[in-house]
Amino acid sequence: MSNQSVQTVSTSNDKIKVVLAIAIAIAGVIGFYYLSDKPALVRAGALVAGLAFAVLILWTSSTGRDFLNFAKEAVRETKKVVWPTRREAAQITGIVFAFVLVMAIFLWGTDKTLEFLLYDVILGIRK
Repeated sequence: MSNQSVQTVSTSNDKIKVVLAIAIAIAGVIGFYYLSDKPALVRAGALVAGLAFAVLILWTSSTGRDFLNFAKEAVRETKKVVWPTRREAAQITGIVFAFVLVMAIFLWGTDKTLEFLLYDVILGIRK
């Protein structure tokens, strides 16, 4: 058996593209906030344009293509998840609230018992 590790070779050109894409995405976000006095459509356009241009640049690099394929696969896997119905979600939420209430009462009781034992019985500080 061979235990050779496989490494992905990334050229400096790919690294430059990734850094440029990140910079353009950040510029789109900054443009969104910088154009705060402009209409919302202009601000959203600056944001979407920056992000879209960043994705296009990322697509030209192998690292970016791998990341975008990973993101697509993640979305595809998320669609396979069986989400609970509204009734099931409400039941689970009710169980969680009941458990939290029981734990709060238990911890309060434990705290008060330890307080009584420590201060009243052992130390005799309380009047």
